[in-house]
Amino acid sequence: MVTSVRQKQETGKEFEFTPRDFERVRSLIYKRAGIALADSKQEMVYSRLARRLRATGIRSFQEYLDGLESRQDNDEWEAFTNALTTNLTSFFREAHHFPILADHVRGKKDPITVWCAASSTGEEPYSIAMTLSEALGSLTPQAHVIATDIDTNVLATAAAGIYPIERLDKMPPEQARRFFLRGKGERSGLVRVRPELRQMVTFKQLNLLSEDWPVQGPFDAIFCRNVMIYFDKPTQGKILSRFAPLMKPDALLFAGHSENFLYVSDAFKLRGKTVYELDPNRGAGHRAVPRRTEK
Repeated sequence: MVTSVRQKQETGKEFEFTPRDFERVRSLIYKRAGIALADSKQEMVYSRLARRLRATGIRSFQEYLDGLESRQDNDEWEAFTNALTTNLTSFFREAHHFPILADHVRGKKDPITVWCAASSTGEEPYSIAMTLSEALGSLTPQAHVIATDIDTNVLATAAAGIYPIERLDKMPPEQARRFFLRGKGERSGLVRVRPELRQMVTFKQLNLLSEDWPVQGPFDAIFCRNVMIYFDKPTQGKILSRFAPLMKPDALLFAGHSENFLYVSDAFKLRGKTVYELDPNRGAGHRAVPRRTEK
């Protein structure tokens, strides 16, 4: 206890957090979720995991990490992963992608299926669903969005489809009225996604590093935006190699603004700004071939 008090006095921190603790966290989250934490993330890791120490009554990072490694406590592993997952999103984020999706599906006769591989709190998959609804001219089109995320907390928020009304500030008023219901009374200031739109989206927990993915193609499009930046290149290549067989021959793959997939896979070619399609001349058809990276 004396050491703990001295630590707090010297660093201003409630818990001792050593470089070895940080390296252990980095190793665990990489093995669990493929997330590669940079050296600059030490303060973020401390802040988020300190909440887990308080919640569990554990008094040191060493004890917490020892316990995590020594038992298969799925609930705490889930909480650990959720704590270190970043969820920054908004409706129609990186807006240039949605007209491209609309043009891609317009006129298609087969049921449309899109996979959103990092749904976060739901704004992205609901934006996809709104785009499909408008492009296909129906509130209940023959279209389906599979929305997955590793974080179970954000999935619960996404499935509920309830948001502060301020989240719609950048959305055209007519579009907001078409797809959202405004709360009244105690729910004043909140909006909820219309049930027809919610029925278009299925939310599932999925770890992109897992051997089994609870999704089936073929997909007309895959949104995997602002996710790959948390993985190293070998991991990116493995994930892309699993995307390719799940895509229709003319399917589109949407990436985040700071992501470039051409350096990690031979299976895709660039179609537009951070939009990719399968390259029939490379990667043995639908089999993505990760590019070699120097060690």
